[in-house]
This record gives sequence, C-alpha cells and structure tokens, in this order.
Amino acid sequence: MAQSILTSVKKVLGIAEEDTSFDMDIVLHINSVFAILNQVGIGPEDGFVIEDADPTWDDFVTDVKMASVQTYVYLRVRLLFDPPTTSFVIDSFKRQIDEIEWRLNVVREGESWVDPDPAPIASEQYW
Repeated sequence: MAQSILTSVKKVLGIAEEDTSFDMDIVLHINSVFAILNQVGIGPEDGFVIEDADPTWDDFVTDVKMASVQTYVYLRVRLLFDPPTTSFVIDSFKRQIDEIEWRLNVVREGESWVDPDPAPIASEQYW
C-alpha cells in the first residue's frame, strides 16, 4: 500500500502520472475527502493533507483492514472531479461510497469505539 496517493488517484481517473495539469484540482478534492474521513474517525487524529505526489497511502493509514480507503477516496474524487454523465452511474457511485464508509466505520468502531454518551452511574442519577 506504499503507493503515492496523488499518483494512484490520477491513475484510476485515467490521467497519466506525467500530466500535472490537473494536479491542483485533484489534490484539492483528495484533501476534501481526507477531511470527511477525519470527521468519521478514519486516518490520523490531527487530520491529513497532501500537497504533491510524495505522501503515500501508508502515511495516511497502515491498517490493511482499511485498504478500502483507497477506493473510497477515488470514488469521492471522481464524483467531484469528473462526475459520470448518467444518473444511474452517479447513484451507483453513491451507493458504493455509502457502503464503503459504513464498512470503514465498522472496522474503526471495532478497534476504537468510545461511548459518546455513557449512562450515568446509578448513584449519579437524580430523579
């Protein structure tokens, strides 16, 4: 999983590694997706951004159970950068995004779940 994030996203978008004409746009969208992932608890706690082709997937996440992050980033970037022209393909992408996001949450919660509203101890309840 030690591939360049930018290079691998460009590859699945059908853009040659040497073509840098869209790098600024793609980096912007990748960073937006990383912000979304951070909000659901995926990736480094302090957030993560890229500026060029140097950061790798291993810099973002090392757990092999989170490998679908790459597909998630691609699908979200594709919808932002070059959305499909038909609504049924867009809907298909959205369903895939929702499923991957749910599955990533399941993995994250299985490893680092914190009760957001722990029930008060019986002696602390005021009736």
